[in-house]
Amino acid sequence: MPVLKLVMIGDVVGESGIAVLEKLLPALIEKEGVDFVVVNGENAAAGFGITEAEKTRILNAGADLITTGNHVWEKREFWPVLDQDERILRPANYPGKPAGRGWRVIRKNDVPWLVINLQGREQMTPIDCPFKAFDSIIDSQGALVTEFLPLLTTEGLTPDILQKFGAVVVVDFHAESTKEKEALGFYLDGRASVVAGTHTHVQTADERVLKQGTAYITDLGMTGVTGGVIGMDTKVCLDRARTQVLYRMNCADPSPGQAPELQGILAEIDRETGKAISIRRLRDS
Repeated sequence: MPVLKLVMIGDVVGESGIAVLEKLLPALIEKEGVDFVVVNGENAAAGFGITEAEKTRILNAGADLITTGNHVWEKREFWPVLDQDERILRPANYPGKPAGRGWRVIRKNDVPWLVINLQGREQMTPIDCPFKAFDSIIDSQGALVTEFLPLLTTEGLTPDILQKFGAVVVVDFHAESTKEKEALGFYLDGRASVVAGTHTHVQTADERVLKQGTAYITDLGMTGVTGGVIGMDTKVCLDRARTQVLYRMNCADPSPGQAPELQGILAEIDRETGKAISIRRLRDS
C-alpha cells in the first residue's frame, strides 16, 4: 500500500517561530520522507499577520503551502500578495470577495493535494458557515472541477471521485471553540483526509483517526516561544488580564525556560483511497 506523509505545522509566532521552523523543518522532511507540508503563518510578523518577508522564509524552509486565519488581514500592504501568490491561503468562508483564495489544489509528484482553509464562528467574529463553505467547495458544479479536469471524464467532482483519483483533502480549521472543531471533524469524516485545528496556540492531545478515515486533532499548537503566554510576553499578558487594559502585546523572547518549539502533526495517508492511516503529534526544539 503506497503511503503519503503530510506534515502540518501550528501557528508560527514571530521571529523565534520562523527561526525554529527554519532550523527543524528541513531535517524533519528529510528524516521522515515527508511528501507535503502545510504551515499556518498568520502570526509570523511579530505575532500579528504576515508580510512578504515571512512568507518567503516559511516557503524556503520547506512549506508547500501556507494557511492563515483571522490575523491575515493585519498587514493591509500584504493583501495584494494574497491575490498574486497561490501558495498562501486565507479562510474560504469570509463573505463577499476579499483578497486571496480559500482553497488550492497543488499537484506534487503526481499527487493532487486539495488544501482548504476555514475559520470558525463560535467566540470569534461571525462570518459565513464553515460547514456550508466546505460543501460548496466540494460541490461538483463549483470552480473546483476545473482544477481536476485532467483527471475527470463526465462523472463530476464528488468525495468518491476525489478518493478514486487519489486526491488528498486537507483542512486547516482556524477556530476558537473545541466543540466547533470537533463537530467539523465528524462532519468531514470520510470526506477529508486530515482535519487539523489551529488558532489557540495550545497543542491538544486528542489526535486520532476517525471511523471513516479522517485524521483529526483539535489544535496543532504553535511554533514559537512556549515559555510565554501563547507565544507572547508573559508580563504584558498578565497586565492585560489583571487590569483589562489592552496593552500592546509583544512576542516572548527566547530565554532559559522559554525555548522556541516546532509543534504540529505528521499524518500518514493511503495514496489509493485518500484515507488516513495514522496521525502523531510533533513537538521539538
